Amino acid sequence: MKRIQKGLMFVGVLSVVALSINAVQDPGTDESFEKKQLNDYNVYALTMPEKLDFAGEALPLSDPDIYERMDRELLVNTYWQSNALLLFKRAHKYFPVIEPILKKHGVPDDFKYLAVIESGLTNAVSPAGARGFWQIMKGTGRDFGLEINDNVDERYNLVMSTEVACEYLKKSKELLGSWTAAAAAYNAGNRGITSRLEKQKVDDYYDLLLGEETGRYVFRIVALKEIMNNPLKYGFNFRDKDLYNLVPSHTVKVDTAVTDFAAFAQKFDINYKILKIHNPWLREPFLNNSSRKLYHIEIPEKGYYKD
Repeated sequence: MKRIQKGLMFVGVLSVVALSINAVQDPGTDESFEKKQLNDYNVYALTMPEKLDFAGEALPLSDPDIYERMDRELLVNTYWQSNALLLFKRAHKYFPVIEPILKKHGVPDDFKYLAVIESGLTNAVSPAGARGFWQIMKGTGRDFGLEINDNVDERYNLVMSTEVACEYLKKSKELLGSWTAAAAAYNAGNRGITSRLEKQKVDDYYDLLLGEETGRYVFRIVALKEIMNNPLKYGFNFRDKDLYNLVPSHTVKVDTAVTDFAAFAQKFDINYKILKIHNPWLREPFLNNSSRKLYHIEIPEKGYYKD
């Protein structure tokens, strides 16, 4: 009987070892990846990181209110799996465009996650009329030099709108004194954050009583930063080939009117749809350009779209 018990114990140990080995197989192989897709879905409470920061400014996680608000955003964004996976895919495509512009302006790299929560890295349109990756309002865009009219809306130009976002954020930082407050002001406005700080007699975003949207705003940014920097920790499994890539392109200079962008596109062996994908700031199928302004129109390199 003892021999049988020992034998069963030995088999049990081997089974546990085998399961452990299987659990740590390389998730990059197609076979193991598909097995995990079928068999490895669970929902867990999340362990709060000991330290979190935004732009080098620490969150006071020892404060129970801050802890609970941060926990909420980590849970909500971890378990909205379809959205998070799309963000990983899009970030691989668009962060290489955003990151060097932030660096050039001296804006902390963490602000790329502000664009993530603002628009999901899409050319979104808000009910209030904000547009593009950075959700810039018409008046703000014009104040910072963007062209916005029926023909052209440069809020949809990722490079130009990122430049504007950087300038706005730097002014907010200068006015409010911290990058955290500058991030909050991107949502509530510089005047909105300034007046709340004065009325509540505090000098820190984390001490403010705010409405739902602005109160969650920085926590959402930090949650996406934490999750997107630690995908496996939060249960996200993907391979490099699952991510989106930016299609290489070159620019064509145009300083005249364009009467038909569909015909214009055909000259470069693409169609109107592809032209608009690469130039969403062109809002109509023609360009008046009575001022003879010089525009740079992006044309994808050959071989990336069907002939």
